[in-house]
Order: sequence, then structure tokens, then C-alpha cells
Amino acid sequence: MKQKSINIITLGCSKNLVDSEVMLRQLQAAGYQVHHDSSKLTDVVVINTCGFIFDAKEESINTILSYTGLKNKGDIQKLFVMGCLSERYRVELQTEIPEVDGFYGVNDIHALLSALNAPLRESLIGERVITTPSHYAYLKIAEGCDHQCSFCAIPGIRGRNISKPMEQVLSEARFLASKGVRELMLIAQDLTYYGKDIYGKRRLAALMEQLVSVPQIEWIRLHYAYPSGFPLDVLDVMREQPKICNYLDIPLQHISPRIIKSMKRGGGGDSLRKLLHTIRKKVPGIAIRSSFIVGYPGETAAEFDELKDFVQESRFERLGVFTYSHEEKTPAWKLADNIRPATKAKRAEELMLIQQDIATRHNQNLIGSTLPVMIDRKENDFWIGRTQFDSPEVDNEVLIPANETPLNPGQIVKATITGTEIYDLTATILP
Repeated sequence: MKQKSINIITLGCSKNLVDSEVMLRQLQAAGYQVHHDSSKLTDVVVINTCGFIFDAKEESINTILSYTGLKNKGDIQKLFVMGCLSERYRVELQTEIPEVDGFYGVNDIHALLSALNAPLRESLIGERVITTPSHYAYLKIAEGCDHQCSFCAIPGIRGRNISKPMEQVLSEARFLASKGVRELMLIAQDLTYYGKDIYGKRRLAALMEQLVSVPQIEWIRLHYAYPSGFPLDVLDVMREQPKICNYLDIPLQHISPRIIKSMKRGGGGDSLRKLLHTIRKKVPGIAIRSSFIVGYPGETAAEFDELKDFVQESRFERLGVFTYSHEEKTPAWKLADNIRPATKAKRAEELMLIQQDIATRHNQNLIGSTLPVMIDRKENDFWIGRTQFDSPEVDNEVLIPANETPLNPGQIVKATITGTEIYDLTATILP
């Protein structure tokens, strides 16, 4: 019999990517020829959708429609949809797109595998098909979220926070290490809440201390920390353990007291400033990545100016800016989405122009310094790598002339920074 082929298309965040990788391993064990984000035509296609904000939903719908066209032409046999969009809009999707053979939510992996004649193999839990470059991988330590941020649909999609037991996380880390992974990026909707549901208290610091014991792992990076109730013992581990990157992704979202309160984020401007001061004091030289939302309902020009001043004052090493997306079934849905799209876009551009200058100055200060750089890939005449202060795809890259020395992806080299662009660095390898 011909081996059936299957292609999983992953949209959205790194948490979705991990779900796809788990699915791929189960399908591989069931005898499928598996592909990920492939342009190759396969017998079956599974689209793992994002349904977080408008743009992501639009991308998911367009992707589904493109594959229903292929199915109608007979180029693929079966089409399934899973993930966040299915979880939010399953009934509507079933009515509007009947060509899809099945819609499955975020916790329906058993049902989808059953539909694909691939019963869940408990013995493979913790194993994945790695779809990132083989030297780094995302490690999801919890599902869902207990916070009720007014703009966020995630609790309604993925439910309350459910931490993975520490031994399960360690088992996954060991598996990834055995496959050549050298950098782990810890992810969850809120990393800092880890363990509270199963251990009665926050245990991220304890988990980090366990993960550094995996010998093949060189770097461990923290993504998506929540500022309110931040466990300060995490900073002690970061400072004391060289494997923990001096990098923290901590979305703050805004600084205006009124908007923070409306967003249901907890704390306020003073507490955020105090936390940033504590982070920088406890971990000298740390790179802080944050993100902000502009155009939240009712955001005044004065409140936006306050946010600009805060970004200027805080000198974040890395920054992302998002325009507010008005999402049904979120607490903010009852508010008037009264900021014009053009105004939202203009404010986002203004904030990023401020950050552009800050990023340039941060990079200029690195010229002449020698830093460990992890090599990611070769591109044209350069090896492309990253410092410990940079996460793949979202942060700065380091360009090293390829004619200097033969290198390999995953290799960590000592590089002297020789120049800078706005966000990227150029470097040379020490002789």
C-alpha cells in the first residue's frame, strides 16, 4: 500500500508550533509520511489556525479557503482544521466552509488523531518532530491562562492555566537535547505563573534550576512573563546560572494608570518602574524585550504621550508594538473601539521610531565587545547568528563573513562586534 502523506500548516504563535510538532510525531508513528508548512501536495492537510486577533483570523480563513480550492480540484483528498480559530468559531466555520472534513479545537488532539486513523500513543508523549532549525526549540511549560486581561481572547480559547509537571518538562527537554537542540525557549501564556496550580506556589525558578542540569543544553531563554506578581527568585537563578540567557520577554502593554486598570493588568506605572529597576539591578546587562498596545479604547493623545515618554525613559533593548484589535467575548468588547485605524497605525509607527533610535544606540555600545554568538544559518556571503540577548525571528541578528572560517548551525563562537545597522550587528571571529 502507498504510504499516506500529510502536511500540517502552522499559523500563529510558537505555542501552536509545539502542538503541530506533537501531532507530527504521532502521525509519523502511525505510518504517515509527514511534512510541515510544505508547498508539496499531500494526501491530507491539517491547518493549525490562530484566532487571537483580526489579522490572524483573516490569515487563517484565507489559508483554509486556499486549501479548499485544492481539495475541490482533487489535488488533496482530506482537509482538517484545528487550533484557536476552530475553538472560537467552530459552528460558524462548519456552516460557512463545508468542504473541510472536520474542525477540531485546541484540546481535541485525540479526536483528530482518531479521524486520521492514528490512535494516540501514550508512549510518545513528550516526543516531537522538530520543525525549527535543529539546534533550538520551544518548550511549552503550561497551557491556558488565569489572567483576565480585557483585550485578550486566550483564556476563552485555551482555558485556565494548567502547568506541566516538572518531570514531564524535564523529560521533554532531555528528548530535545538528544535530537541536537542546544537552546530551549520556555514558553507559556504566562511563564511566571508556572506551578501555582499543581504545587501551590510559583515554581519557575525551581524549574530553571532543573533544566540547567541537562548537559547538552547551552542556552535557556524566557518568553512571555507577566509583570504583576513577578517571582523575583527567577532573577537570582538567571544571574547565577550561565546557561540562563540574560534576556526576559515581559509584555507591559501600557503605562497609563487608567488604561492599565481598564486592561485588568494589575499594578500601575510606579510598580512597573520599580520592577524594571529591580530586574536591571539583579541581572546587570540584561536585555529586556517588552511589547505595548496602542489604540486601546479611549486612549487619549495625552495617554499615548505618556507611553512614548515611558519607552524613551525605559530604554528597552527590544520592543514590539501592536495596534489594538477589538475582539468579541473579551471584557473590552463592551467598550467603544473609538480610535481610528489610521490613528492606531500612526501611533505604532511613532513608538517604533523612538525605539529605532534606542536600539541603534544599544547596538553602537556593543561595537568592540566580544560576545558568544550562536550560529543559526548561512545566507549568501554571511553566517547569521544571535547573541544571548536575541531570540530567533523577532530580535537582532549578527552577520559574520562566511569566508572567515567554516562554521555550523548550532555552534557557539566568540565574535567581536565590528559594526551595526538599526537592529543587526556585524562581527568577526576571533583568530
